[in-house]
Amino acid sequence: MPSAPLFAAPRRALALLSLLALLCAPAAQAGFGFEDVAKRAQRLSQSSYSPPDTELPKELRELSYDQYRDIRFKPERAIWRGNKLPFELQLFHPGLYYTTPVKISMISGGVARPLQFDPSYFDYGKNNLDKTRLKGVGYAGFRVHYPLNSTQYKDELLVFQGASYFRALGEKQRYGLSARGLAVDTGLAAGEEFPSFTDFWIEVPSAKSQSLTIYALLNSRRVTGAYKFVVRPGADTVMDVQARLFLRDSVGKLGLAPLTSMFYHGSNQTRVAEDYRPEVHDSDGLLVANSNGEWIWRPLVNPRRLIVTSFGLTNPKGFGLIQRRRDFAHYEDLEARYDLRPSAWVEPKGAWGAGRVELVLIPSPDETNDNIVAYWVPNAPPAPGQAMDLQYQLRWQLHDPANSGVARVLQTRRGHGYIKTVDDTQRLIVDFDALPAPVAATDGKTKTAKGKKAKPEPAPAPEPVNGVLWLDDNAELLERQTFRNEVTGGWRMSFRFRRRDNDKPVEMRAYLKRGNAQVSETWSYVYPPS
Repeated sequence: MPSAPLFAAPRRALALLSLLALLCAPAAQAGFGFEDVAKRAQRLSQSSYSPPDTELPKELRELSYDQYRDIRFKPERAIWRGNKLPFELQLFHPGLYYTTPVKISMISGGVARPLQFDPSYFDYGKNNLDKTRLKGVGYAGFRVHYPLNSTQYKDELLVFQGASYFRALGEKQRYGLSARGLAVDTGLAAGEEFPSFTDFWIEVPSAKSQSLTIYALLNSRRVTGAYKFVVRPGADTVMDVQARLFLRDSVGKLGLAPLTSMFYHGSNQTRVAEDYRPEVHDSDGLLVANSNGEWIWRPLVNPRRLIVTSFGLTNPKGFGLIQRRRDFAHYEDLEARYDLRPSAWVEPKGAWGAGRVELVLIPSPDETNDNIVAYWVPNAPPAPGQAMDLQYQLRWQLHDPANSGVARVLQTRRGHGYIKTVDDTQRLIVDFDALPAPVAATDGKTKTAKGKKAKPEPAPAPEPVNGVLWLDDNAELLERQTFRNEVTGGWRMSFRFRRRDNDKPVEMRAYLKRGNAQVSETWSYVYPPS
């Protein structure tokens, strides 16, 4: 017989009262919190790593993809449904790829209470599973629902499922790229280590709550960590992230605030197969905000071989994987709706010191693989046993972050126009946005003889705009032009080059300059090897 539902009427009045308190009481200001999770992470780091128990019943381990998809959470059993709370929780069943259950607890009145596995929460479809063998198997993760787009319906807002992966949505968005709690040794020959969130604690919101607070414990062979996520849904869904990390042992590379996305093909890369869709990607570029005011745009590529590149910075202002092109005509995919997939922008809080934003480009034969990873690597990671504190804001949005008025890179296009004879040269086209108009020089305080405010001086005639281009030693520049784009009102740079060694990439940079001032993002491109 299936076990009784967790929130069904229990047999004893005392149990009923405690469960009602768990359901309805708002999160307390005191009691269980981040420091409790941090203490657990520290204690865990002082002991040897024990792999998680993945011994699921055979019926769950051997589920096919379609069988697993046939197990659905019953929406009417959503946690907090019927309690007039703005948020609801739905749970994921273990099985197939998700063989490591997580522990989920609710915080009410400052006290954390575990959420026990209950098979009655699920519709098993055509699967004929023995429910008595599922006792205590745990959950594979959870998702949060919130009325993002309508007051009449609670949309999916946020998902935590698998290792330390999570993803979120703002208004009118479709799921695309993901974030992770931590990346360890990504892109190294020794292989990547994937830390996992093993325990979650979720504060029960109040009826007027505009945010949801989630705590998580992270564990892997060499790293433990405590996390706090404060999620504020809206047009942009904003997550305030606080973390404290502890190393059991040294790592080759510690990737903080990692983002994971997909790039199959786009305007800057020839399609690898016949495809009616002009572009297929969740993100089309890495955007980096340097503390010196420079904005760097690196278009993504799907290389034939692994490429790892980075930008050295001190105290970065932000970085993110951006889906910049929002016109449906760039994608023509009515099912995937790549035009509605969010960008993710990381804004550090406090001084992160010296380090680098690293971008990993992984070959992918199709669009089903997440082949793009970006993260921050500190120059001085913590020593084993030493705590490292980290805070940042993560925004899921359809627009670019504000860039202080410099012209954006609109697109990168690769290929020749009409040529009589095909040769071994390559051509790239870079389109920049329109430049901001020069501002008149006036303090607004000048008075006329009659005491009236004087008219501001007319804006000075704009200085000529020039394009600046740099190629590394693996390329010979053959020609270059920078000219006005009469359609967009912006500027276009077109250049042709010959690669000296086709087995090596070419690094290149370009930007627009008016007088002595840079007035555009820095276009920073890696032309992949053949």
